[in-house]
Amino acid sequence: MIAVGGIMRRLARHFGEDERRWELAGLLHDIDYEYTKEDPENHPEMGVEMLRRYGFNDEEVLHAILAHNEKVPFKTLMDRALYVADPTSGFIVAAALIKPEKSLDAIDVPFLLRRFKEKGFARGASREQMKRCEDLLNLSLEEFYALALEGMREVREELGL
Repeated sequence: MIAVGGIMRRLARHFGEDERRWELAGLLHDIDYEYTKEDPENHPEMGVEMLRRYGFNDEEVLHAILAHNEKVPFKTLMDRALYVADPTSGFIVAAALIKPEKSLDAIDVPFLLRRFKEKGFARGASREQMKRCEDLLNLSLEEFYALALEGMREVREELGL
């Protein structure tokens, strides 16, 4: 969630949006993971319910959390960004971990693009979802990966990468 938060903050900066709110969407999008990992049908509705119970009422962030798992249609740029940022974070972490340095500094965009073409690499990271950066965010995959990698490098200490 920290990685997605970092990506979202960087995307917000790129698009001139509120970095704090976008980062918050990334940090909170899987808040229910502990409860729904074995029952994904209730994700992310359970997380949104939890957040509302705790008094969180930023409807745009809550909508983005629901939209990242296609529970509601995309309405905002934040919705679309969270949708593509989510699988990208795991993909970039996997790319960093296969390097001997186990560091985000050991990878670059060309390395990510080569790994993207390897269907066996980071199978859980949906290529289709990441590729949607082109139509949902009007960014090429190369541009999107550059921003995502920058965002994750900004939180590298918390990630241990």
